Amino acid sequence: MSYTPRFTEFAFEPGFVAAVDQRVAEICDRLAANHAGLIPQPPHREDLADYALSFLDALTETHWREPVGHGYAVCRLTAISWLMTRHDLLG
Repeated sequence: MSYTPRFTEFAFEPGFVAAVDQRVAEICDRLAANHAGLIPQPPHREDLADYALSFLDALTETHWREPVGHGYAVCRLTAISWLMTRHDLLG
């Protein structure tokens, strides 16, 4: 499941940008909880993949279906996709 097509919505949906940015910060904080430095490090590919899989598992358990709009899960999945793309973790 790729949410990179949602990046085009950033140009005309500032609220969506803000929500995704908040989710990016939350994910980075969660993945870097054991990092002692002041400068945020890019997420490790394996850590972000594990996080994404566990989030998708939770959505599957609740029988989640992608809604129209920008709900919590859509913002989080878009944030995961953005982090993967931004830090070139797909290759």
